[in-house]
Amino acid sequence: MAKKNETPEKTCYSPEELQEFKELILKKIEEAKRNLDMQLAAMAGNENEANDTAPTFKTLEEGSNVLSKEENAKLAARQQRFIRDLEAALIRIENGTYGICRVTGKLIPKERLRIVPHATMSIEAKMDQGKRR
Repeated sequence: MAKKNETPEKTCYSPEELQEFKELILKKIEEAKRNLDMQLAAMAGNENEANDTAPTFKTLEEGSNVLSKEENAKLAARQQRFIRDLEAALIRIENGTYGICRVTGKLIPKERLRIVPHATMSIEAKMDQGKRR
């Protein structure tokens, strides 16, 4: 039970706070899309690099290119997921559920959202989830 002097716990962020988060998320999406474009270009650029080397080194270089392509593909897939998660956060801002922990229903601290703007769980909920695994 709350004491007389205590203010009730906030249950959602103000429109001004949500605007701040929206701007942060839009910047992160823009940056992530640039990174994704670079990763995709790097994957496409590795196509014919081993063509003019001596046959002895060609096999080694092709193997290196395959490994590099696989790593770039993993990074690109991870970047695509990050963009998707950020876009989902924008939807939560629009529908008024942004910043509310999906496990506890409490407000996720601003500090966490500034670092991980697509977070859907508080640190406590995330740690509890880790303990159950």
